Amino acid sequence: MKHGKKYNEALKQFDRLSTYEPDEAVALVKKTATAKFDETVEVHIRTGCDGRHAEQQIRGAVVLPNGTGKTVRVLVFAKGEKISEAEAAGADHVGGEELIPKIQNEGWLDFDVVVATPDMMGVVGRLGKVLGPKGLMPNPKAGTVTMDVTKAINDIKAGKIEYRLDKSNIIHCPIGKASFTEEQLSQNLTALMEAIVKAKPSTLKGQYLRSVTLATTMGPGVKISTAKY
Repeated sequence: MKHGKKYNEALKQFDRLSTYEPDEAVALVKKTATAKFDETVEVHIRTGCDGRHAEQQIRGAVVLPNGTGKTVRVLVFAKGEKISEAEAAGADHVGGEELIPKIQNEGWLDFDVVVATPDMMGVVGRLGKVLGPKGLMPNPKAGTVTMDVTKAINDIKAGKIEYRLDKSNIIHCPIGKASFTEEQLSQNLTALMEAIVKAKPSTLKGQYLRSVTLATTMGPGVKISTAKY
């Protein structure tokens, strides 16, 4: 894969084969963010899990202390008094059955997170083929299937992110923007890593965290030492 001049310049700032302490890695990643837009800082965690086994699946959510730097649009599926509760809490869209054709037939996807009350999951289930592949399906483990819609919306707006294994048993998560201070990024990274360490499946034999890499949207990856975790 051919990389641009800026990427290659960024590579000269550190040793790709070395691992760095988390704070050092954050400083390097900030230094290598040279795009004209405010790049997202992402963590890629290669695990020793085998996601084909249900007991080794990792999925959960964590509220980043300094948010993600992104405005998150929340859609809530609710009925009755939960509709006005969701609206009061600041949901961007609230509705029920009437939203199904809009999403299914018109391809409407102007939202980043979907929250649903348990009594609406029968309705939301019909959108599985659309929402599932996009990672938008509400899930109790992520706190997005709940009667407490106010807390769910507040957490998401405050910077709650979901983590889960992909098909290659890697977890990809944003932890903020390149414009964040080093301290803000370090605090967010610590919060995420602590949640993932806690989520270690009890049945896992062998190494859990195989590698942890930090990178901006356009920049090269910096390897983080996992010793601290």
